[in-house]
Amino acid sequence: MAELDYAGVNQYWSKARPSILGPYMMDGFGFPAGAGRFRFHGESKIVSRLIRKLDRGGTTLDLGCGVGYWAEYFARHFAKVVAVEASLPLYEATRRRCTPYPNVAAVHGDVPAFEPEDHYKLVFLGGMLMYLNEGDVISLLRKLIPFLDSGGIILCRETTVRKGTVTRQGEYQAVYRCVSTYRRIFQQCGLSVTHVETNVPYVLMQMGCELVKKWKATVPRRLQFIPVVGRLIYWMLRLGNPWLTRVPAVLGRAFPELTNHFFVLQAGTC
Repeated sequence: MAELDYAGVNQYWSKARPSILGPYMMDGFGFPAGAGRFRFHGESKIVSRLIRKLDRGGTTLDLGCGVGYWAEYFARHFAKVVAVEASLPLYEATRRRCTPYPNVAAVHGDVPAFEPEDHYKLVFLGGMLMYLNEGDVISLLRKLIPFLDSGGIILCRETTVRKGTVTRQGEYQAVYRCVSTYRRIFQQCGLSVTHVETNVPYVLMQMGCELVKKWKATVPRRLQFIPVVGRLIYWMLRLGNPWLTRVPAVLGRAFPELTNHFFVLQAGTC
């Protein structure tokens, strides 16, 4: 299996545009900024349900916090938030966004090298594991387990494929693993998978991304009008939400190619 080149991964994110679309990998499809906010709002409703039983007097660790939308969200729900980001432009965006929240500590640093100093009710990995080779995923999770508070959880939100593992090479690198592979990795770390849930807002917007890609591949560039097409597809998906996400399964189609899942993990072997 191909391994990620971390130098290439770091180089890509060091130049990332600090917008809500960029870290969601939704740039270049003609979507308005509202598409990113729409997806985040949908995901935050899922997260709110998954963390509802946690003690809000505890601390959240947000690893790979991106532009800080999740750190800001957790700041309104927990006593303290530690947000870690390696990309300087994304870290600066987090720091600016969370300035009104004195309970947020933003840390500029590499996630695998981060050394926990507290105990956490929630550890949030919002698309971090896909940028790590399997051995480093295991090392990171094993390092975090001793710092989970009693009753605390690790919540992962990771892009997935339906079968096997796909490693993307080139300028943008990532590892897309299937749900069963993640289950195996989590169990190997000594973590119990207590809940797995499809990230429907992601699937909806990924349908849009892949539709725009197909449009780009079939229509001559001078006739693509991506800003117009992207907006039309976005509003079609939004108005058709949530029933549009069910259409491929009804038709027996594996679409979109990429999916996304939330994994709720607790210390203790399955």
